Amino acid sequence: MDKTEATSKPALSFWEIWNMSFGFMGIQFGFALQNANVSRIFETLGASVDDIPILWIAAPVTGLVVQPIIGYLSDKTWNRLGRRRPYFLVGAILASVALVIMPNSPALWIAAGMLWIMDASINISMEPFRAFVGDMLPDYQRTKGFAMQSFFIGTGAVIASLLPYIMTNWIGLPNTAGAGEIPLSVQWSFYIGAIAFLGAVLWTVFRTGEYPPEMMERFEEKGNTEAAIRPDTNEVQNSGARKLYAGIIALIAGAGLTAIFMGEGYEKELLIFSCGLLALGVLLVFAGYLQKSGYEEHGLVEVMTDFIGMPKTMVQLSMVQFFSWFALFSLWIYTTSAVTAHIYGTTDTTSALYNEGADWVGVAFGVYNGFAAIVAFALPTLAQWTSRKVVHAFSLFIGGLSLVSIYFVSHPYVLLIPMLGVGLAWASILAMPYAILSSAIPAHKMGVYMGIFNFFVVLPQIIAASILGFLVQNYFGGEAIYALIIGGITLTIASIMMLFVEDDADKSVPLS
Repeated sequence: MDKTEATSKPALSFWEIWNMSFGFMGIQFGFALQNANVSRIFETLGASVDDIPILWIAAPVTGLVVQPIIGYLSDKTWNRLGRRRPYFLVGAILASVALVIMPNSPALWIAAGMLWIMDASINISMEPFRAFVGDMLPDYQRTKGFAMQSFFIGTGAVIASLLPYIMTNWIGLPNTAGAGEIPLSVQWSFYIGAIAFLGAVLWTVFRTGEYPPEMMERFEEKGNTEAAIRPDTNEVQNSGARKLYAGIIALIAGAGLTAIFMGEGYEKELLIFSCGLLALGVLLVFAGYLQKSGYEEHGLVEVMTDFIGMPKTMVQLSMVQFFSWFALFSLWIYTTSAVTAHIYGTTDTTSALYNEGADWVGVAFGVYNGFAAIVAFALPTLAQWTSRKVVHAFSLFIGGLSLVSIYFVSHPYVLLIPMLGVGLAWASILAMPYAILSSAIPAHKMGVYMGIFNFFVVLPQIIAASILGFLVQNYFGGEAIYALIIGGITLTIASIMMLFVEDDADKSVPLS
């Protein structure tokens, strides 16, 4: 059949899937350096343990705003570079610049600002990559596509997480510095990360094409999935009023909680949650007003309509994502503090022992990401033998047990054992939910729905940033290890919820 007249997407070869996913390795260089080292940078610049969550809030708030917008825009974009690739490139350039600046921050507020800019830029590149798999692959290859992304995420994260350790132990750069100064080993790790980020994304941009709009229209998969999420006429007429009512409720709840949290005895982090609820209320009210005024095709109206009208499978997966990413956020922002205090027995950020522990956290993160890269290719086969939801539920359960078990670790090398369990959960989190979701949403809204799905990656991070510092400081004596235990519990909850997710594709299509 002539390719220009094809009505179904052709299967892509292993190397074609490799090329289209390669850029994700660069994106993970940025994320891994951020996750393993930003808390260290913040503490070095004077932040206390209970201040770290509020400083990290820039990352999830940025993702909450940026990803749905980028998803919506990329659904409607087509230029000389294509549909998704322009966003890959712009995000990579901006993120690489931020990676260079971050370890040279002379003050805490500048480092926090750089985290904001860096995370926004990474999100500009990352969100279209999720939709890219849905654009380019037929349904039965999407599990393999997202597994390939997991492989590159793991591979990039291994190298990036190990960079400070390599800079110190192989290259000879110092891993200590004066008070308020970032060690050279960390600085050069970020420089290398910037080069890797841009280079990997450029590989995908120039080695992978995209189907033009007219071909995408022919490829559009119609039928049960699209019908299931398209509201009937009455629903369309009433959706504006529903947004107004929902927005008013969110405004009242947000205002009430804000008034409470502004009183004495409440931590400032709690205001993040209440003000976020206020912001959601404003957006819903504005979207409802626009829709009732006849602006049904306004971007905000479309995003909010799709948000309220999520298909059942997406709603179920969103709850799983919520508890999964709460756990991941606790891992990323508290592992350095937990390991250096609980295993190494120090909180002095200028000491050699603290920096040795912080470097070992990079090694531990490299282990879990490395194991995730290895196991990623096994996930499609395991899912074919059982089901995607069973594989994901099992992986989350093992990850939850692993996080809790860190409390019982007393030797740095033993820490690597639970990191294998975390790696299994991480690989599955990066692949299975997106593979299941891509089968439950229409192709022409792949970008915006992937962006909306990111709400449930971001919201738990905002809530974690709002309450974890409060809980650790007031109920656990400032011991960060208990934040990891809380994360293990929420990951276990996610594994149980996963068993109730509907995934009919597991029964009807091949997965590899």
